[in-house]
Amino acid sequence: MEVHVEIAGQKYSADLHRALDLSISIRKGGVKAWYVEDPDMEPVRYDSFIGSVSEGGKVNFRAIRFNPHGHGTHTECLGHITPEVHSVNRLLGTWFFTARLVTITPILQDSDRIITRDQVLSLIDGTAPEALIIRTLPNDRAKQSAVYSATNFPYIAVEAMEELVSWGIRHLLIDLPSVDREEDGGLLAAHRAFWREHSGRMDCTITELIYVPDEILDGWYLLNLQVAPIENDASPSRPVVFPLHRLQDAVGKEK
Repeated sequence: MEVHVEIAGQKYSADLHRALDLSISIRKGGVKAWYVEDPDMEPVRYDSFIGSVSEGGKVNFRAIRFNPHGHGTHTECLGHITPEVHSVNRLLGTWFFTARLVTITPILQDSDRIITRDQVLSLIDGTAPEALIIRTLPNDRAKQSAVYSATNFPYIAVEAMEELVSWGIRHLLIDLPSVDREEDGGLLAAHRAFWREHSGRMDCTITELIYVPDEILDGWYLLNLQVAPIENDASPSRPVVFPLHRLQDAVGKEK
């Protein structure tokens, strides 16, 4: 199935059968952050009922306990930093966006690795997407099972985040546990810069702990961002992208 989208007057096509999944699943032994343990996934047991076919039950019926911020890919909204717990399930009302994937090597500053304003300024060449997907280097499949607690992972400088917001970026996706420093005394400065709390960015989102394999090239994509329908500031999500191709006319010239 092919769909057409337009970006800055240029038409593109996307094949919806060529989905590229950027999510990391919630599982035992999977990625973890913020000092959480593995998620609990245990059969329900009461009276003579056992929710496990392998243990003699009629069906598999497991209770699952996890933390949406600490286990797997998740999407969060303004409710992450406000007294009122806004629900990302209610604030995210559309699910398809133009997106650009970029790869960045955070710069070492003292003991921190930071995505700087100068780095993000070098990435946008005149047309800003609705969603920006950031892949950080080094990049390997170990990110899918990494334990990030107490690692001082890279983060986005406040000035860089303010620059992204000034371009009109409304959805930010990154392969790190947070856009802020792991230990920042509760400032959450990059989060606050992104949402600007009361400036009409209620439907803007940050998606963390994605994984973008090396074979997915930097460039323009159509993003489908789906969250689990959980009424919470953050929810497990599955960002899926589809490569965009510029449409050409019959003689091979770009329209």
